[in-house]
Amino acid sequence: MASSAKHRTAPRSRKKPVVAIDPVEHLRQRVVAALEELKAKDVREIDVSGKDREHGTGCAHDGVVSQRRFFEPVFRMKAAIDAGKLGAPVLGTVAMFSWRDENYYRSDPWRGKWDTEGGGVLINQSPHHLDILQWLMGPIDEISGYHANLNHPYIEVEDTALAMIRFRSGALASVVVSLSQKPGIYTKIHVHGANGASVGAETDSGATFIAGMTAAAAPPLNDLWTIPGEEALLPAFQEEDRAAFRRIDPGTHYHVAQDRDFLRAVLEDRRPLVTGADGRKVVEIVAAIYRSAKQRRPVRLPLEDTE
Repeated sequence: MASSAKHRTAPRSRKKPVVAIDPVEHLRQRVVAALEELKAKDVREIDVSGKDREHGTGCAHDGVVSQRRFFEPVFRMKAAIDAGKLGAPVLGTVAMFSWRDENYYRSDPWRGKWDTEGGGVLINQSPHHLDILQWLMGPIDEISGYHANLNHPYIEVEDTALAMIRFRSGALASVVVSLSQKPGIYTKIHVHGANGASVGAETDSGATFIAGMTAAAAPPLNDLWTIPGEEALLPAFQEEDRAAFRRIDPGTHYHVAQDRDFLRAVLEDRRPLVTGADGRKVVEIVAAIYRSAKQRRPVRLPLEDTE
């Protein structure tokens, strides 16, 4: 089985046997790697191994935190799309109408600054939903984006961003993410198929939770399900997820689910559900939106390292 250490000799040039790593130590290394990945401001900071671009790093088992993929409603959407119940996915939407106040930005000196946070709502609050969008819809071909600071004059970065996306499949998507709605309203992701069927999830009700400061008050729920013959399943899905939510600690449950998947991936010598390459894709999407806004033109992916 290949090593799961973050820092190791690449497989093609390995000279010495690899010492097995304690799972707890490996998990610690994974968390450190995830934090470093999340701090990256462009894809060049992630490409630590230029010859292994597919994986995003030079490690056989790598990953980034994206626990919202493990939400039951999101799993249902993925399963329905993979089963062809929508036909090909042809239109996706991400809508985040949330809120952050001045106390939030004053709580840490790095918040709200380009040189320390690297951006605003795009790089901080949106990566999980951008990850889910590309996971459900597939590789992206072109992005056009705009961003602005609408009502947070005490920060440098954007509180609102919009993007129009064209996928390699020809599918389209719109992204609207904002921290300018007081109180926060919701965050939703919807996918519409070639056969006219639609599936969707409200991943966050009200303002998105703040790690270490607030807790999720309501469960993630499927809010849209029009697959022929399955329309009546929506209330049952919602009741099932409300009941499950009452039995868990939402602040840790989905992180633990991802951690378990990652450790099983190491033991089974397979890729985890969320890989380092997936993290790289999200950083590239964010970078493309910023670049499109700056250059006032559509930007093709993969990005050319011209800036």
